[in-house]
Amino acid sequence: MKKYLFHYKPIATDIGLLLLRVGFALLLLPYGWEKFANYAAWSNDFPDPLHVGPAFSLALCIFAELICAALVGIGLFTRLALIPLLINMSVIFFVVHQQDPFKDKEHGLFFLIAYVVLMLTGPGRYSADAVIKK
Repeated sequence: MKKYLFHYKPIATDIGLLLLRVGFALLLLPYGWEKFANYAAWSNDFPDPLHVGPAFSLALCIFAELICAALVGIGLFTRLALIPLLINMSVIFFVVHQQDPFKDKEHGLFFLIAYVVLMLTGPGRYSADAVIKK
């Protein structure tokens, strides 16, 4: 019984990291695509918590949620691509939705936790980064 509960298998960890990367990328990409598709309509009214202008704030979110999420999903420049995602999710959770009830900001926290885990662990063996490293 102990063998099955506490045995460490590196392949399982790498598959877990692959699923985490791809799963959270696929969950975030529609948010980024929606912002991209509605850029003209949303660019004047988008939240501007960093005080850089609503259009630029929207562009930063699109970059993080579309480009960086895709890079994380394929595991290319993973840790570098995670930096904008970590900043984006931190701003969403701690600033934009600060006063909202937890149920309205939990998505940001879930993404933030997943991206912190990936930053700490790296992308795993089944990633473009691993192929480049070889």
